[in-house]
Amino acid sequence: MALQWIARTPGAPETWDFVEYEPPAPAEGEVTIRVRAAGVNPADAKHVAGPRAGVEFPAAIGYEVSGELTAIGPNTSIGSGATSVGDEVVAFRVRGGYSTQLTVPAEKVFAKPTTLTHAEASNLLLVGTTAAEMLAVTGAAPGETILLHGASGAVGVSVLQQARLRGIRVIGTAGENRFDEVHRFGGVPVRYGDGLADRVRDAAGGPIAAALDAVGTDEAVDVSLDLVADRRRIVTIAAFGRAGADGILAIAGSMPASTRFRDEVRAELIALAQNGDLVVPVARTFALDQAPEAHRLLATGHPGGKLALIPDA
Repeated sequence: MALQWIARTPGAPETWDFVEYEPPAPAEGEVTIRVRAAGVNPADAKHVAGPRAGVEFPAAIGYEVSGELTAIGPNTSIGSGATSVGDEVVAFRVRGGYSTQLTVPAEKVFAKPTTLTHAEASNLLLVGTTAAEMLAVTGAAPGETILLHGASGAVGVSVLQQARLRGIRVIGTAGENRFDEVHRFGGVPVRYGDGLADRVRDAAGGPIAAALDAVGTDEAVDVSLDLVADRRRIVTIAAFGRAGADGILAIAGSMPASTRFRDEVRAELIALAQNGDLVVPVARTFALDQAPEAHRLLATGHPGGKLALIPDA
C-alpha cells in the first residue's frame, strides 16, 4: 500500500487527509513512480480550496514530483524517450504528487537532471515554465532592461536565471534582506515600498521595456503602468483583477494557451538544469506527513526558497 494526501471536500490544508491507497498498475502509456520528493506550490492548495471546474472530490493533491520508475506500462516511453525501471525521473502537471507512489501518464514524465537533488528537481518545472512564459508573452529581448516584481521569490529567481542566459537585464524588487539573492542570479535589486518608481528609474538608467509581476500588489501594478510604455508588455501571475481593469496581461497554468506553452518548454528547462544553467534553491524539506505544516510556511509569503515533501524522511 502507498500513502497519499487527499482533500475529501474543498478546504484548507488543515482539512486534508493522509490515507492509504493502492496505486493502479500502469496501463499502456503510463508509468508508476516511487516518489522521492514532491514540490510544494501554492497551486496545490488552491486546486482544492474551493469548488473548481474539472476537480472532483475526493481529490488527490500535488502537481510535480521527482523519483524513480518502479513499473512501466506496455509499449510505453516517457516524454524524454525510452526508459527503464529504476531510472530517475521528474513528473509535471500530475494529480496526486503528495504520495509515496503514483501512476501517471508517461508523456508527463522526463529524465531527471542529474545535477539536481530530488528536492530541487521536484520544484523545477512549475516555476520554470511560469518564468519562461512571463518572458515570452512580454517579448523580453536581448539587450533590453525589464522590471521584475518579486525577484527573490521562486518564480523570480527562475526569471533572473533565464533572463541572464538571454542577455536581458533585470531590475528586481525585493526586501533588503534578500538583495544578495537577487545579485546572485544576475539581477539589480531595488527595495519595494514608497518611492519605488524613482528607485527603478535610477537603477535602470534608461527605458524599462517590460514588467513582470510575481507578487500581485497594487504597488507592483501601478509602478509597472508608470514605467512601461506598452501595457501589452506588462504581465502578472497574481493581480488578475487589475489585469482586466488596466489592460495588462495575466497568465495562469490552467489557461489553454499557458498549458500548451508550458508543455513545449519542459524539455528545454530540463536541459538547462542538466547543463548547470538553471538551479532551484530549496529552503527547507518536510516529511510527507507534514504537508499542512509546509503550506503554513508557504502561506506566510516568506519561505526563503522552495519547499519539498520527502516521503522517506
